[in-house]
Amino acid sequence: MNLSLKTRVATSFILANVVVLTLGLIVFHFLDSLNRNIEKITSESNRVTLLTDEIRMSAVSILKYQRRLITSKGPNDSIEKLMGLCEGFTSQLQTLDTLYQGVETKQVIAKMLGYVDSLLLLLKNKQINSTNGGANGFGNSLNSINQKDIANINSTGDLADKILEAFTEFQDIQYFQSADRDKKIKTIIKKTKRNMMYTLIITFIGAMLLALVIPGTIALPFKKINDAIRELQNCNFDVSIYYDRDDEIGEISQEINKMIASLKKYEELRADRILVEGRKFDALANTVKKHILVANAMGELIYMNNNLYSLLQLQSDDILNKNIRDTLIPEPIIHVYELAIKRRSKIENEEIFISRNEHGLLDGDELTAAAVASVSSASASSSAMDSNGERNSLQEIFRGYANVIPIRGKESSLDYYLMILSEELFI
Repeated sequence: MNLSLKTRVATSFILANVVVLTLGLIVFHFLDSLNRNIEKITSESNRVTLLTDEIRMSAVSILKYQRRLITSKGPNDSIEKLMGLCEGFTSQLQTLDTLYQGVETKQVIAKMLGYVDSLLLLLKNKQINSTNGGANGFGNSLNSINQKDIANINSTGDLADKILEAFTEFQDIQYFQSADRDKKIKTIIKKTKRNMMYTLIITFIGAMLLALVIPGTIALPFKKINDAIRELQNCNFDVSIYYDRDDEIGEISQEINKMIASLKKYEELRADRILVEGRKFDALANTVKKHILVANAMGELIYMNNNLYSLLQLQSDDILNKNIRDTLIPEPIIHVYELAIKRRSKIENEEIFISRNEHGLLDGDELTAAAVASVSSASASSSAMDSNGERNSLQEIFRGYANVIPIRGKESSLDYYLMILSEELFI
């Protein structure tokens, strides 16, 4: 499926937003789960704490009224209040029993319930015996209790003490459970942090992969286009951009490929035209009897006609596209060319003299450095001087005038200089 560049950028933006939103939701889920777990544990702890405080108050009240019952010899109002406290205490213990799952805690609560039920039964029997006025009846009813948890208990004071002992045991258990609860909260927080860290790491890795893949798929076509343009700057027209998507970049690639084809065709036509014009110029230059050569603004020789080749007895490979100072061109011609290039002006009827010595070296007023370098030092010295210190005989091959005509370009570096050697003055 080919998506446009606009669609791909929008898709990348949407995908990045989805990743950020997903990360936010996951983090929120972990934080909310942590909050709910801590809130649940705290709520249960607070509820147990409040209920424990109520049970403590009830136990103290039972003990107080039990002591009052003993000192006041059992008035009915103290018995009724103590029975009401026992009933409330029983209800509180039953509620507390639903909040715990541990077997040890449930056993302690069940023990307290047994003691309270026994105390409540004794109080009911005492109330009945007090109403009937029979003190012996109360003793008989007390002896009739056969429950396993209250064996060998002969008074309400013993039961109250047993209740307090069981409550103290319950508080010890509750203390250790509070420590376990704090440890559980720390474990939940640690687990949540670990899950959040894993989520952040996975999200970071995913974001990095997306950051590497998506921009790369968008930037790669532009890199291809940039490489193609650089090749065009180096006048390499044998290049094309391959891109198989029908989007905006694909349209640009197709248009650039068309432009490259047009430039290549134009360059071929231009090269053919230059070749034709060069052949025309060569034909024209070879039809005249004068000696013609052309150099560019950098002092490189780019053309010599056949008459000058024959006169100087040189080959095109020795001089063309080389700096004039690196060739075997005679010094008088070099001097005139350098003067014209330096002035960027026309040179008219500059007198020059070209000769050749017995070793075939071209000479003007003196041997050129390039000519001397082309032969051995021994030969050069013997050809230049004889034993008496006089110059060897020279053969004159040309004496005349040099005219240089500058051909201006858009810039000075594009100038050309046409030199014509003639034995007669130019008018």
